[in-house]
Amino acid sequence: MTISIVLFEPDIPQNTGSMIRLAACMGAVLHIIEPCGFLLDNKSLQRVAMDYGSEATIVRHLSWNHFLEYKQSQTPSRLLVFSTRAKETYTAFAFQPGDMILLGRESAGVPDYVVQAADGFLRIPLAAGARSLNVAQAASMALGEALRQTHLFPTP
Repeated sequence: MTISIVLFEPDIPQNTGSMIRLAACMGAVLHIIEPCGFLLDNKSLQRVAMDYGSEATIVRHLSWNHFLEYKQSQTPSRLLVFSTRAKETYTAFAFQPGDMILLGRESAGVPDYVVQAADGFLRIPLAAGARSLNVAQAASMALGEALRQTHLFPTP
């Protein structure tokens, strides 16, 4: 069992490409909830993902409802939504194998109906005056902490 990264309707192909590479290198599953703001065969996505696209485990979901149906079939799994609106910090949260880390759309974050479906609503603390991190950077931080806590970092 591993940790998953879930992208909710991503807007920027370069960020998705970075997360494909992250998932491949860390042994995580990457879920992409469509619609995306770009075609998944976008050249920018391929350039950033490099040759890791074939190494990554990517699961595409046609919609939020399709993703929820999939999640219900996975046990155990908790949906952990990351947002600048959350109160609980991710470093104070106890991650478990099977957790699914969801990051919102770059342009709009996550809608309330996604937050309502969450088992955890977490944030990354930022310096005063900072609005948000790049979504790929946030995914790296969240996944790193989850892998550290669960002792699921890949071993060569």
